[in-house]
Parts: sequence; structure tokens; C-alpha cells
Amino acid sequence: MPDLPAGLPITVTEGPPAEERLCDAAELVERGRAFVWDVMLWGRPARAFALRFDGRPVAYLNRCVHVPTEMDWQEGEFLDIDKRWILCSIHGAAYEPADGRCVGGPCGRGKLTALRVAERDGQVYWYPSRDIAPVRFDEAAAPAPAPDAERAVHAVHAVHDGDAPPTSPTLPTEPPTT
Repeated sequence: MPDLPAGLPITVTEGPPAEERLCDAAELVERGRAFVWDVMLWGRPARAFALRFDGRPVAYLNRCVHVPTEMDWQEGEFLDIDKRWILCSIHGAAYEPADGRCVGGPCGRGKLTALRVAERDGQVYWYPSRDIAPVRFDEAAAPAPAPDAERAVHAVHAVHDGDAPPTSPTLPTEPPTT
């Protein structure tokens, strides 16, 4: 850092912005399709999603704890057929929507990476962090999946009935008691 004359004020402008508007609150229907957007995770492109669960918006990185891959079985579709769990479409890891913790499948004791969101004045806002920042117009968006990866995802989806969300018979029907 260059030497500055004594007495000059220093303004620090680094750090995440206070908030980013994501969408109209009405776009997040209870246990419906998620709002998906691009973020920068440690300076690299990634995706995130927000959905409404039990009356409030929640948001997470779109990244399974088991294998760091995007989880939605179709764009913005994360919930199982009963709309109870966030379900990874690749290996069936299941997460509690309220807090992102693993409730079944290969995610062990892991937890999705939560993003801070709030609903105010009919809008949903995201509060970036030091590690997860907005994509700016001069930065690249998250890359499209490679053609082979896309075929693999479609092969997994072909096992499911048409456009129905994936299911897993090993998931609990009620949340665990603590």
C-alpha cells in the first residue's frame, strides 16, 4: 500500500454490498418453484436458490453436500414429490428446507450452505457475504454443464415418471425430533 500523508481520511470500499434484490415476494409460492440466481463463491461462478417454506423465504447454495453438484431436477425444482424435503436429483440426498441439514441419503451429517435472505415491502432481498458475492455485469455467469454431464442428468431424470419430482422411500415422513 502506498504511503499516504498523515491526516488524510481513508475510505474503505471493499466488502459485500448491504443487500441485493432477488425477486418479488409473490414469485416465491409456498413449497413451489425456487428462484435461482448466479453468485460468486470465493471468486468462482456458482448458483444459489431461494424458496418459500413454512411461510418464509430460505436460500442456499445450489450445491449438494455429498458431491458438489447442482441439485435441482429441473430449473428451480428442488423439493421431493411430497414437497417436504430439498432433494438432490443426482444421488437422493435429502435436506430439511428450514435449516438445510441433511435428513437422509449420502449427505451424512452435512448441511447446505445457507444464504441470508429477508422479505420486506413485497420483495425478497439477499445479503451477500465475504465468501458469496453477487455476479457483476462484467463477470462471467455460472458455466453451462458439459454435454456429457447434461446427458447424465437426463439419464437420472429418465428413471422418474415424466415431469414428476424425484422421490426416495428411505426419507422420514416427519421431521426428526430433537
